[in-house]
Amino acid sequence: MQITIHRGINQIGGCITEIATDKTRILIDLGQNLPKGNVPSDDNMANKENIEDLTKGVNAIFYTHYHGDHVELFKYVPEGIEQHIGEVAKQVMLCKYEALIHIPEDAPVKVEDIQLLELFKTFREKQEIPIGNIKITPYFVSHSACDAYMFLIEAEGKRILHTGDFRDHGYLGKGLMQVLEKIILHKGAIDVLITEGTMLSRSTEKVLHENDIKLNAIELMRQHKYVFVLCSSTDIDRLASFYQAAQETDRSFLYDNYQKNVLNIFTETKGAIYKLFRFDNGYYYKHGHKKQLDILKGKGFCMLVRPKHYDQIKELLTQLPEEQTLFIYSMWSGYLNEGENQKKEYVKIEKLFKGRVKRLHTSGHATPEALAKVCNLVNPTTAIIPIHSEASSNYANLPITEHLRQKIMTTSCSIDSVNIGINQNSTN
Repeated sequence: MQITIHRGINQIGGCITEIATDKTRILIDLGQNLPKGNVPSDDNMANKENIEDLTKGVNAIFYTHYHGDHVELFKYVPEGIEQHIGEVAKQVMLCKYEALIHIPEDAPVKVEDIQLLELFKTFREKQEIPIGNIKITPYFVSHSACDAYMFLIEAEGKRILHTGDFRDHGYLGKGLMQVLEKIILHKGAIDVLITEGTMLSRSTEKVLHENDIKLNAIELMRQHKYVFVLCSSTDIDRLASFYQAAQETDRSFLYDNYQKNVLNIFTETKGAIYKLFRFDNGYYYKHGHKKQLDILKGKGFCMLVRPKHYDQIKELLTQLPEEQTLFIYSMWSGYLNEGENQKKEYVKIEKLFKGRVKRLHTSGHATPEALAKVCNLVNPTTAIIPIHSEASSNYANLPITEHLRQKIMTTSCSIDSVNIGINQNSTN
């Protein structure tokens, strides 16, 4: 059994993990390095030649979820290699790509990208998928992306659990420990735990439950009649928080056509199971439509916005009482703060509101406490491999048992018939 961490041991995003036997090779995630603010991603893997070399002999690629730092390099994968993702995740990716293809600047998406994406195979939770002599079983996890999964990989008598990105403070996060204990561990011990550690380098960030986001949003909407919200267009939990807050305060919930399409996917899929994820009472905002604006002035609104709406927001603000308007920023604070990660288009929108701004956010990633709970419960027999972290060495500081600390692997080694290869220069 060979486990190779091609990227992720010392960086957030850009994850690539390989699991191989003498007969079969699979990859978990093929993510592109995250960009720095407005500077495009610096990633020498983002080309056909290097991905062809990396994937030579690979039988299949499995994606934990649709965020670009886990899936974006799919477009360079040679024909003939199976690529797998969740059923709803594929729909969301297609929706996003079909919107991006109409953006003329820099041609971010090509027709061939969509054609390749359409060939993706999809899976459902708990579906056992055989690839050669490796068996992969996906299990749902709560994350800031809809339809995210961890993977149980079984081969050559070994059981590996790759958590992907996860948390326990999302709306469905409480089910994590139950799945681990009553389903995965009930069937046998885990030998190797490969798990994320994003929040280990973000210890000062305040972490709220998603329901607290909703409650805070309700209070803010009671104080302000016209609320503009910048959040991820594909974060189903966050969208549900603001939608529910708008319903609770009896105001219109507004979006553009792309966001409408995403919400329709969520309503028709996850909304068929959980009422929380139904978005039936929203409205497409028609800029310059006087009759709609008169109605919105009277009732109030919660409007989902993105950088492309800057001019619309600027003009709309001239027609609303300044003291009744509010901008809620609900994304990672690093995008607004001074530094290399700052996104100027976000700052530009914020400045329109002249201080009438509220930052209301919580991470899509596990807190150190949640990481410790997972490690202690899973209690792997052989190794813990931390990825998706800028501070993997901090795993040793978690409140875990001493014998687990001894199993944390951040360098290449061979142990208990498992060869672990870790690329320390994974930012390349």
